[in-house]
Amino acid sequence: MTALPHVKLKPGDTIGILGGGQLGRMLATAASRLGLRCQVFSPDPDSPAFDVVLNATCAEYADVEALELFANDVDVITYEFENVPAAAAMILGARRPVLPDRKVLETTQDRLAEKDFVKALGIGTADYADVSSAASLRAAIARIGLPAVLKTRRFGYDGKGQVLLRDEADLDHIWEELETRSAILETFVAFEREISVIVARSADGQVECFDVTENEHRDHILKISRAPAEISDALAEQARGIAEKIANALNYVGVLAVEMFVVPGERGPQLLVNEIAPRVHNSGHWTLDGASISQFEQHIRAIAGWQLGKPIRHAPVTMTNLIGDDIHTYEEWLTVPGATVHLYGKGAPRPGRKMGHVTQVFPPNRPDPEQKP
Repeated sequence: MTALPHVKLKPGDTIGILGGGQLGRMLATAASRLGLRCQVFSPDPDSPAFDVVLNATCAEYADVEALELFANDVDVITYEFENVPAAAAMILGARRPVLPDRKVLETTQDRLAEKDFVKALGIGTADYADVSSAASLRAAIARIGLPAVLKTRRFGYDGKGQVLLRDEADLDHIWEELETRSAILETFVAFEREISVIVARSADGQVECFDVTENEHRDHILKISRAPAEISDALAEQARGIAEKIANALNYVGVLAVEMFVVPGERGPQLLVNEIAPRVHNSGHWTLDGASISQFEQHIRAIAGWQLGKPIRHAPVTMTNLIGDDIHTYEEWLTVPGATVHLYGKGAPRPGRKMGHVTQVFPPNRPDPEQKP
């Protein structure tokens, strides 16, 4: 494990955030509650995180001068998305602590490296194979079988950069359409449910997990998260143990999400790790209103060198993403008892764009945990 820089912020210090999307916006808001300032670096002039900070840098990640000036203005640097260019992380890391450590990105930015890392820990994953050509794709299919999912090794999210293979009819065409020379083939997993664990780890090794969340995707994009997941206490404890093991093995500082499949087994349901997200995560948005501490505040505490909070879920809670034109229903959501509306301040909606979300907290005496507009 790499040695981490000692960070101990005090109120009034400044956190630099790479990325200006909704996660950066919510991180900056959480930091402000703790008396910490934030400065956001993003190449997008319409970044919604710019709206909630006093200082922002709008520049490309390849702009060395802008990166250096940004680093000079902050005390520690974190990020809201994992595809930070390695060169930018290296430049910043030479000047200020970057947390989570940039070496974590080397593992999690590459799906093959990530799968190898998880497998080396003795944690189950779907069977997989490295693919670099149409010929190696055929060889991988011969070993793994079909159906399977072909994914780019880098820069895929919300279903982008992947295709489900059910037969070998057009493999040459599919390979060309993927527009990569670096991919991974994974066995299609017939899962019972998808879950995730949001886990926080401090530099001194304190680990805190939120309750296991059950996730429902539509068109490859997270639509609804529910906490707690409808799984046994024993399986939930196993899921939290997996997340803690991964966080410790990475010597992680901050919040990360571990996505898992629950699959049937001869001795009962089993867990397979699907992906690791080294950042605050969409499936943890329920913590904003449904827990004693949010994933965003927990992340800020960790990178600031502060004591982590003990997350306590208030009641059963759901989070519903407002995707694309769903944003137009926000006024209806305002009338729903127990619902809290979070809008991200983005521009025009478009298909697949996350425009906001709604959390619903349901006290135990509430008979209908599915109420919505």
